[in-house]
Amino acid sequence: MAYVAVKGGEEAILNSHGLVAEDRRGDPAVPELTVRQIAEQFGLAVDRVMCEGSVYDRELAALALKQAQGDAVEAIFLLRAFRTTLPRLAVSNALDTARMAIQRRVSATFKDIPGGQILGSTYEYTHRLLDFDHLDIVDCDMPKAKVADDPLDPTFPRAFDSISDEDLIEAELPEPDQSPVFDLTRDPLAMPAGRDQRLQNLARGDEGFVVGLAYSALRGYGAAHPYVGETRVGDVTIEILPEELGFSVSIGDIIVTECQMLDFFGGSEDEPARFTRGYGLSFGKSERKAMAMAIVDRSLRCREYGEEAKYPVQDEEFVLSHTDNLEAAGFVSHLTLPHYVDFQGDLQFIRQLREEHNRRRSSKEAAE
Repeated sequence: MAYVAVKGGEEAILNSHGLVAEDRRGDPAVPELTVRQIAEQFGLAVDRVMCEGSVYDRELAALALKQAQGDAVEAIFLLRAFRTTLPRLAVSNALDTARMAIQRRVSATFKDIPGGQILGSTYEYTHRLLDFDHLDIVDCDMPKAKVADDPLDPTFPRAFDSISDEDLIEAELPEPDQSPVFDLTRDPLAMPAGRDQRLQNLARGDEGFVVGLAYSALRGYGAAHPYVGETRVGDVTIEILPEELGFSVSIGDIIVTECQMLDFFGGSEDEPARFTRGYGLSFGKSERKAMAMAIVDRSLRCREYGEEAKYPVQDEEFVLSHTDNLEAAGFVSHLTLPHYVDFQGDLQFIRQLREEHNRRRSSKEAAE
């Protein structure tokens, strides 16, 4: 049977678009989801799309999810494509997460931290059993969480500040050179990558892949023995510094999740033993992503501490080149496009190999 090229037709493509629209809408007898409903009730999915799409806009992320039928990767694609149409009006100052309006804040290393543990919204203590009550419309007058009598301190100290003064934890110091921060949204990935580039890559990286890498580091394909120094979720203020004003002005608040992992460092000839840091920051409520990001960040810092890089999670080129789910999905999905010429070439090559194999076998049998 011969293989011939297939020509795509305009009518077939338009019909395909129509089928996508039908699939997206589903049964017309069922009321259509609104973007507002998705933004309000699929909050964690919206947060993931915002984070990996590199656009903090709940409405746009919810719209992308609706258009993509809930497919997170497709929604991220849509959001990033939209991002390319936006002008850059200003560059914000570095976020001051020490002034975060805390919604959740826990430390797994210190029980009695200043200000106390703030459990916040988490699935950790739920039973993880299907709640069939959700099959029906839930009454809006359902029980709500109690509001504390007193507001939280707006300037919570870090959970591990108590031992920072003893030099037992790596200090957070500014980079010695004040070169501009790498902008991965505008410039392609470059190796070797600085930590700024690595963190941006991990923040935009596919959550599943980053979590898988972190898991590998914990299971033995890495040298991580981390502790959650602190994870906090809350609102932080975005500030910019207009040149014409000469002072910073606030342009709004966003919700972020920040995680600092502490990992053991045995010391070297030049440095004493201490705990080192891995850092993770993500848009919205995305604790799993921030924690995984912090573990991978610390793993990628192995060379800074003279540790041998022998696992995939410590290989900068492997990690940074494969975290982007759009590039990964695009490369895998392109296999559905015509490869007729490639396949014909391989088919012809295999036939040639088989003929040579049969000739050698016939010659051997004749000799015997």
